[in-house]
Order: sequence, then structure tokens, then C-alpha cells
Amino acid sequence: MKKTLVSALTTALVVGAASTTFAAANPFSDVPADHWAYDAVAQLAADGVIDGYGDSTFKGDRNITRYEMAQMVAKAMAKSTSGADKALVDKLAAEFADELNNLGVRVANLERNADMVKWNGKAEYTFTRNHYEGQSSQDNRETNDNNVLFRLEPSAEVNSNWHVNARLDANINLSDDTAEDNVKLKRVWAQGDYKNFQVKLGKFGNSIANDVVFDDTFSGAEVTFGNQLKATVAAGRVNGGTFSNISEMNKAEKAARGVDHDVLKTGTADYFGIGVNYDAASKLSARAGYQHFRMHDMQEFTGNYTATLPREPIFTAGESQSIGVWNVGAGYKFDKNVALDAVYARSNVKDQDAQKTAFAYTLSYKEAQPENKGSWGAWAGYRFLGNRAAMHPTYDVVGVGYKGLEIGVKYTALKNVVTQVQYGNGSKIGAGDHHNYNTLFGRVEFLF
Repeated sequence: MKKTLVSALTTALVVGAASTTFAAANPFSDVPADHWAYDAVAQLAADGVIDGYGDSTFKGDRNITRYEMAQMVAKAMAKSTSGADKALVDKLAAEFADELNNLGVRVANLERNADMVKWNGKAEYTFTRNHYEGQSSQDNRETNDNNVLFRLEPSAEVNSNWHVNARLDANINLSDDTAEDNVKLKRVWAQGDYKNFQVKLGKFGNSIANDVVFDDTFSGAEVTFGNQLKATVAAGRVNGGTFSNISEMNKAEKAARGVDHDVLKTGTADYFGIGVNYDAASKLSARAGYQHFRMHDMQEFTGNYTATLPREPIFTAGESQSIGVWNVGAGYKFDKNVALDAVYARSNVKDQDAQKTAFAYTLSYKEAQPENKGSWGAWAGYRFLGNRAAMHPTYDVVGVGYKGLEIGVKYTALKNVVTQVQYGNGSKIGAGDHHNYNTLFGRVEFLF
């Protein structure tokens, strides 16, 4: 028995009942938008039931074999259906029972696994050169860092609303060819997506206006409501290592100055955040948020300090410390290529007024798109990252406790191969003409 496009459309309608209610973009050149079967064929392709041919055609008028039809039925069986839809799938399964028994059972199992678990990831090489100038020649240091990262990001479907996601990282420092306790599970969370509503549970990245304040992971729960105007509430716990920068010396400077101990030691911190974000795909976007950290088991500084480093502990040993940070931000797109973004944050700590403020301005031109070879983007900006407001910011070449200019460019050399170069230059906040720095940052990403 031969079947043509009509059979495929029958399966498409079954699958469509369990997935989206609109047709996806049509990948086939021989099914125009005004074709009577356009919606069903596009949905069929989007759901992975059909693949078409290597020349991007569907060939809907060609007779298909029973084996080809059995493959489509097997994929339809892997979808969740009920009522009349399930009855139709069962009828098709009975008609193609021999093919499914001989080939389809294996195909169905493989397609179901492939459909429910998806893998993304990247291989990344990063080079960083830091040069710091202190008050004396002994304080001038330069360090080079060469790091290779391999990352896997699986996503597994639980049902039509829920997925389980994870991130696994493996790092190798090429400077001494050592691995960093490979492999580490960096993130794992369950995510439920509903109409105008999303919930996350587990360990995942913070999404509350995180440019300056806190672009890191936390363990807990996050709920987001809304569409163009979104409100987010999050609560949980943060690893104490996030706050090593709350002293006046960041990780890069510690390495440059040869300090081999933690400048600030702390246990975990309780975390709460609330934010709003407005983005109507127009020229203007805006965001605001408040994030609260209560750090436990603080320990004072240890080791020998020079005149250029803090001499007194910021916190008393064993105490807890609470820090609340407000932030606001806005972006404006002048046209399809040029955009300006600004963000400001301020914490409620009592000491060191300059350090409880953070802000950043960024002017960007175009954007590098991994899927489009030859696309590129460039930006320039100014960062002022007071260490009591900038807990764990996004930026690569201006460190916490520093202020300075940043310029950068990204270029997609090949499809899914993105190169990046950044340069930062500035000085330590509150240090006058001393403690100047410059940083060169380069990266190549292979995305898959």
C-alpha cells in the first residue's frame, strides 16, 4: 500500500495536538506559504516527525514507502496524545504493525530518546594577560592565564511543561597543563514553562538584572510572571566563594601580587532577590531589582600585607554580615545596529562610600551571531565596580574594586566558531594615581 502527502498530514495533525498550536517556519523550498498543506508540513518538520531530503525539499507528491510511513508513526507514538488523537495513532500503529515490529520498535525508542534529551555545549579557549602597577616597582606584576573549557548542557523533557537542565564543565589550565578537578556539575535545575509563568528549582544562574550585581549561580527557587513586563522573585543560598571580591582585591589582582590565600573567607550566604524587567521588542527596555545577601561565618584576613593592601579586616571574625543592593538599568536601540545600555547599583553598607556604588555604560554596534559566518559586533564602555555593590559582575576586563574603560569585538569566523578580543584600562577605586592596570582578554568558542 502506497501513501502520499495525505498520510503524512494525518500524522502531523496528531503530533500537532500535543505540541504548539501554531505552525513553525517552513524549512522546505517546494512547499510555499500559500500551499494548502503549509501549516501541517511546517508543524511536522518542527516536531521532528519528518526530515525532508538533503536538497531542502519535501517532495510531497512522491509516493512514500511503508517503511518511511512507519518511521513517522513511530515518532507520533512517542508524543503524548489522548482521546481521539490516541485512537488515530493506535489505528496507524495497527496498520503498520509488521514494520513497527521489525524496525519501528527500535526506531520509536531511539526517536523518543532523541526527542526528549537534547545536548548543547561548547569548547572554549581563553587567554588573559593582567598587568598591575603598584606604588613601588616591587608591586608591579604581570600574569598570563591560558584556560581550556569543555562544557555540556543537557536538557531532558519531563512532560509538555517541565524540563530538567544541567551544566557540566571541565577546565584545563594550559599554563601548567593541569586539570581543575574535572568534571564538575555546575548547574542542575528543573524548569516549568507555562503561559506567562515560569518556575525554576535547583541550582541555576541568577536572572534578576545581573549585569553589575550578581551574575552567578545560586541554589533555590525562582518564579517569573508576565510577558513583556516580567516580575521575578528568587530565594536560596549562595556559595561563599562568590564574595571573595568583597575585599579590596579581586582574584586577578591576588594572582598578580602573589597572594596565595583567600582575602576574605566566608561560609554560605542566604539570598533573596526581586526584580522587574520591561522589554517590548521596541527601542526602549528597562529593569530594576533588589538583592539581599546575608553572609555567615565571616573570617578576618590572614597573611602578611604590604602598604598597598588592606591592613585591617573589613569584618570581625565569626560574625554575619547582611548586604542589600538596589539596581536600575535601561537600554535604548537607536536603530538595528546601534544600542546604548546603562546600569546603576548601590548597596546599604555603612562604610566606604565609593565602594558601595557600581555602574556601567555600554555603547554597542551590531552583534556577532554564531549561526551566521562573517557577522560581528563591537562595543565600548566604562565600568565603576565598587566591591560592596558589584558582588559578581558580568565583565571580563574590569575587575571588582576597579574602574576603567573597556573595548571589545566579537567575530564569527565560521559557523558556530566565535572569536572575541577585549581590552581594559583603568585604576583601583580610591587609590588615586596608584594601582593602575590593563588587561588583554581573548577567547575562541566552538559551539555545538
